[in-house]
Amino acid sequence: MTDHHLGTSANDGISSVAVGRSLTRDRPTARRREMPSRLKFLKAVTPWAFLLLPLGLLILLTYLPAANLVYYSLTSWDGIDKTKEFIGLANYHRMFTDPEMYRVLLVSVYYLVGAFVQMAIALYFATILSSNVRFKNFFKGIIFFPYLINGVAIGFVFLYLFRPGGTFDSVLGLVGLESLSRQWLGDPSMVNISLAGTSVWRYTGMNFVLFLGAIQSIPAELYEAAELDGANHWRQFWNIILPGIQRVVGLSFILGISGALAVFEIPYVMTGGGNGSETFVIKTVAMAFTHHKVGLASTMALVLLAIVLVVTWIQRKVFPDERAELT
Repeated sequence: MTDHHLGTSANDGISSVAVGRSLTRDRPTARRREMPSRLKFLKAVTPWAFLLLPLGLLILLTYLPAANLVYYSLTSWDGIDKTKEFIGLANYHRMFTDPEMYRVLLVSVYYLVGAFVQMAIALYFATILSSNVRFKNFFKGIIFFPYLINGVAIGFVFLYLFRPGGTFDSVLGLVGLESLSRQWLGDPSMVNISLAGTSVWRYTGMNFVLFLGAIQSIPAELYEAAELDGANHWRQFWNIILPGIQRVVGLSFILGISGALAVFEIPYVMTGGGNGSETFVIKTVAMAFTHHKVGLASTMALVLLAIVLVVTWIQRKVFPDERAELT
């Protein structure tokens, strides 16, 4: 009986130890089963936690003001009164029937032509300076430097450049072209050309950097193969460089059009919109803060946004993304 009881107690001890081991083995297994669900939850929540603040700021500072802009465009609000009288599409009707609105839009044509001129100049210098040229870093700095200067400072500098008897007239006199001197900012037929030329001088550096980076990203093997086939520099430009930077050209095209429509600081500083140099944005600002017609100014801002979106859509169709081409 004693041996039997000893064996039974021994078996019970062994079984209890086995049960304890099995329990300790089961606990990590249960934890392992729980961990993946926690990890899945953390993976799902973590991106939204990081995006919460940027999305909140985007809604607060972009989408909410845009919605208010749409609402203001349907009212005759003057920006001061608490009440906003709803007038429907009356502001849009005035926007598209007032000849003055079309006149200020036509001023943007000068800057649009200037945008194409600066793109051509930037592409020319980017093509040359992408090859082995002496002092190319020095010339890169000279071309890009005007883009780093504040637009207001550029406006004041060019005021002295274009003033009667100023720097530009002095340079014309030195080269024997003093007969070409005129009122560069006082003549309505020349003021927009002078202002667009100032814009070309300032923004050529930005397009230059874009084109230069795109050209330098083209593989050198393509140039070597073209040289083996006997292609000259002109052929290399048309068959290698221009197709290789097609998307950057499309981007510059969009920036040029949107910039031509949204010109403000240079004509505002240099002429204040006088002598027929008033741009669409200057007209919008004056309509809101000088004439106290915030509703009409909101309509003008929305029309400008619509034009930029349409141009962007056209650019997407002309220069589609690689992913769109693959699909």
